[in-house]
Amino acid sequence: MNLTEKLGLAALHRMDPETAHGLSIKALQAGLAPTPGPVTSSRLQTELAGLRLPNPVGLAAGFDKNGEVLAPLSRAGFGFIEVGAVTPRPQPGNPKPRLFRLTEDKAAINRFGFNNEGMEVMAERLAKRPKDAVIGLNLGANKDSDDRPGDFAKVLAHCAAHLDFATVNVSSPNTEKLRDLQGKAALGALLSGVFETRNALPRPLPIFLKIAPDLTEDELQDIAEVASETGVDAVIATNTTLSRDGLLSAHKDEKGGLSGAPLFEKSTRVLARLSKLTDGKIPLIGVGGVSSAEQAYAKICAGASAVQFYTAMVYGGLSLAADIAQGLDDLLAREGFDTVAQAVGSKREDWL
Repeated sequence: MNLTEKLGLAALHRMDPETAHGLSIKALQAGLAPTPGPVTSSRLQTELAGLRLPNPVGLAAGFDKNGEVLAPLSRAGFGFIEVGAVTPRPQPGNPKPRLFRLTEDKAAINRFGFNNEGMEVMAERLAKRPKDAVIGLNLGANKDSDDRPGDFAKVLAHCAAHLDFATVNVSSPNTEKLRDLQGKAALGALLSGVFETRNALPRPLPIFLKIAPDLTEDELQDIAEVASETGVDAVIATNTTLSRDGLLSAHKDEKGGLSGAPLFEKSTRVLARLSKLTDGKIPLIGVGGVSSAEQAYAKICAGASAVQFYTAMVYGGLSLAADIAQGLDDLLAREGFDTVAQAVGSKREDWL
């Protein structure tokens, strides 16, 4: 992180978190961002669900909810980018304040509730996306929808022409009863509708499923079975947690999903369990608490083919993308791996 980025982060941390996030988007629009381009090497190049990634370090959904800064993000060092979540109709989300920094814990709590400008606006922005980047969309359902499963398919149909992948997000804790869709029967029906829409597209694309970290062993087994039966192309493990174990910050009891450093161990254990339940046959993307090359490497060794992060940028800046990718390349070389794929799941048992 250079001095300019350090000063910028310090200034943002003196503001309300949601205001600061809005300003960070404006800064990217103004060209005030590190632009090293995708960090890559023969070691980092990764194939994920048929997608060719320059490196396996991705941006998680939630940072660019409305696809406003696709071009600068594509030059920031990430191997792939996920935007959204987006719902069919625009919605304001939950009342403010709804985003809280937990500085002592290097974490955040949010209860946004899928605030976004809707699929019409997102599709217009995606149509102007950089063609040389790998960009996916996190699909959501409107809070007041009479047909939440149908909402996911609707957003997919509307935006698919401009996407490389799409993620079914049934794991946000901030839309009432959304996580109920992770149950075996409900999830199977939802995914069937999404795949029916996907298969009718002129250019079918990979479908990922994002799950919560707060699942029992039986629930995780059900998800593994449904993912295998429906042909999900990858599972993202995991979204934010409702757990508050061991937190120190003043905002620790705020309602919403917790992300950042405290989630690392919990999410990595879920990832490893899912890798074992699927016998490594479904690609996994590890998310939750990644803020360093060492943690990205740990997720990969636990069973992830790729990783994503977001909250760590609140504390480490956008330059983390390139730093983590380059550091991961160095770690893989040091450990004797010629490719990311060789390392996947190599230390899974350590997390079980």
